Amino acid sequence: MNDADVKKSAALPTGRLPLSFVVKGLVADGLMARADAERVLSLRDRATRVHPIALLAEMNLRTPTPARELLDIERLTQWLAAKARLPYHHIDPLRVDFARVVEVMSASYASNYAILPIAVSSTEVTVATCEPFLDGWVREIEQISRKHVRRVVANPLDIERYTIEFYKLAQSIKSASRTSERSVVGNFEQLVELGSKVDADNHHIVTIVDWLLQYAFDQRASDIHLEPKREQGIVRFRIDGVLHQVYQVPPAVMQAMVSRIKLLGRMDVVERRRPLDGRIKTKVTSGPSAGREVEIRLSTLPTAFGEKLVMRIFDPEVVVRSYAELGFSEAEVKTWQELIHRPAGIVLVTGPTGSGKTTTLYSTLKQLATDEVNVSTVEDPIEMIDPALNQMQVQHGIDLGFADGLRALMRQDPDIIMVGEIRDRETADMAVQAALTGHLVFSTLHTNDSASSIARLLELGVPPYLVNATVIGILAQRLVRTLCPHCKKEGGPPNEALWKALVAPWRSPVPSRVYEPVGCLECRRTGYLGRTGLIELLVVSDKIRELIASGAGIAAIRQQAAREGLRSLRVCGAEKVAAGLTTIDEVLRAAPPFET
Repeated sequence: MNDADVKKSAALPTGRLPLSFVVKGLVADGLMARADAERVLSLRDRATRVHPIALLAEMNLRTPTPARELLDIERLTQWLAAKARLPYHHIDPLRVDFARVVEVMSASYASNYAILPIAVSSTEVTVATCEPFLDGWVREIEQISRKHVRRVVANPLDIERYTIEFYKLAQSIKSASRTSERSVVGNFEQLVELGSKVDADNHHIVTIVDWLLQYAFDQRASDIHLEPKREQGIVRFRIDGVLHQVYQVPPAVMQAMVSRIKLLGRMDVVERRRPLDGRIKTKVTSGPSAGREVEIRLSTLPTAFGEKLVMRIFDPEVVVRSYAELGFSEAEVKTWQELIHRPAGIVLVTGPTGSGKTTTLYSTLKQLATDEVNVSTVEDPIEMIDPALNQMQVQHGIDLGFADGLRALMRQDPDIIMVGEIRDRETADMAVQAALTGHLVFSTLHTNDSASSIARLLELGVPPYLVNATVIGILAQRLVRTLCPHCKKEGGPPNEALWKALVAPWRSPVPSRVYEPVGCLECRRTGYLGRTGLIELLVVSDKIRELIASGAGIAAIRQQAAREGLRSLRVCGAEKVAAGLTTIDEVLRAAPPFET
């Protein structure tokens, strides 16, 4: 390739994108070495079957500059968009109403021109293309839709993938809706009951549910919500603790989807008048985690418009996470290890639903469950099945509650016991008895902070002397979103008054800089990627036992714990803010103030 060939690249092509234009343009812009260009141009035959941008991305080429930046598919697509003088767009399926966009054109038409409609308004259709110089279709779509067409450039792999997924899913939902409408005739109530069983096995419903699960895995969702409403059923994903609406489906299709999932979870499909629980074990079928087993816990709830179903997704790998990954500092890891290796006593983990208690407990039990000890649990429900643990499910229908289960476990020669939750006096008494007889007992409580757990046990009727004799440590926990490491930006120092409110009643110097969320492809434009824990670990010392025995208030216990080195949830969060892991707003949202 000579200089004349490079200069020719300045002329924009017409029609489909040629490989030579891309290669010569990259060389002219200093993004590709000439040797790499010669190697790429030798693959002209393959370029007729693969989009040029996708072909270059497969080769993992790097720029000739000292930075040696990777020419990945998004970087190449951004370059192409700039050349075509069109906006670059990364397709986020969470923001695409594909039931609406697929009405703009047929699947074959979209595939033929390598385009995909991604948004529709009253006056405009936004269409993603990977062939920006092929524009003969624009006038046709404008005439048919009577809307202005706004073109954006997206990467060819996303366009190909989502064209298949969006049209296939929309067709499945439409076909399932027609099937449901035909089944609901004559005696309405009777046929809904009978028809729902048939719909659950309908191949369109199977396709929809399979797509839903895989889509949730791809999006890193922790929960899937299927919510029936009067007009439309709503599907939402919880990602990094925040709910996102994914799609709306007709009520009949929503009912069939719920029935299908209940069948997979071996639940009673006909029973819709009371809450039910179940579980599914499946595998991720695509993406970097393909082949990994995933457990899904199912929970139904009867509502005004039908059964609401929540699926909580548990990654088995979560139980092998290190304490540092869970948010523990080095000092807290050392203290926690001392507590969990004591021969007897009660260790409590406290916090609201979704605060990471289960993850911490399972990670701890997994570490303790060696061949030399018997680790048994009684749970409602069993969150994650682990072969190293002896797990028992609470069965309220046969009067097998936490207290009854714990009483049974005491006769099973356990070394370590985990009780899902201490909810009443009877369960608290059994946990105390287990600790007094030489067992290490783990359990959870729903309280705001660690010191409040002591007040909660006293309210349940446990005498102060038994609290002193058994409780050895209490861990309070919250989860906050962590800043995306790929796009977070450094800001100036935080507001001094806001910082003082965050760390009160302690004093801490205002950091010279904090980081702010931006948003990129890796974090799906949110600015946050993943979550970490805020930890407040209270060790029940001799002085704290004296306060409990004397009937001192919770404020006095908090103050004594602080003097002994306890870090409040907000102080833990402030340290993570100063380290650039999260933001002040996230900590204030998740953690309660330290009350004295």
